[in-house]
Amino acid sequence: MIEIELLEKYDAVRKCYKKSEIIFEIDHLATHYYQIISGAVKMNNYNDEGREFIQGIFYANQSFGEPPLFLDRTYPANAEAVEDSELLCISKNNFLKLITENPAISINIIEILAQRLHYKSVMAAEISTHDSEHRLLQLFDYSISYLNFKKDNNGYAIDLTRQQIGNLTGLRVETVIRTIKTLEKKGELKIINRKVYR
Repeated sequence: MIEIELLEKYDAVRKCYKKSEIIFEIDHLATHYYQIISGAVKMNNYNDEGREFIQGIFYANQSFGEPPLFLDRTYPANAEAVEDSELLCISKNNFLKLITENPAISINIIEILAQRLHYKSVMAAEISTHDSEHRLLQLFDYSISYLNFKKDNNGYAIDLTRQQIGNLTGLRVETVIRTIKTLEKKGELKIINRKVYR
């Protein structure tokens, strides 16, 4: 992502958030660019019944919540720390100045936003037209490609809880658990010490 030294040159500030602490809320005006130094952050919404839908989970060296900065719009989701996290925050004006004065960073941001738009398009199609097995495999393959999940002798460890998988795919946790077991029987996944590997 953007080098820490460069962000600090444009007056970025380090902020720490505890697990479950809200970073920003839906419908609030976007005022800052956020980049994760350590920890993890999820962007989420809740339906009228209180069920969570996770728009995305972001990890160290990733940013989140940028689109409203370019549109003068409010955030379409909440941002919440998944674990204790340290972030770099830079004001919208300083962020826009940074990308104007550093064209290579602008290209990098465009690529990241295009990647996320592609993911949203793929997952929207998955949720509306595909069965649970297909949804999980698509999510896992995307996560392996773009979230830098670690590979060991067992394959890629899917570093998501069953609840997070459900909230990312629109499935109930019970369905996620059943589907993972079915995919294991089909040889698509491995389950070792309750951890899912692809």
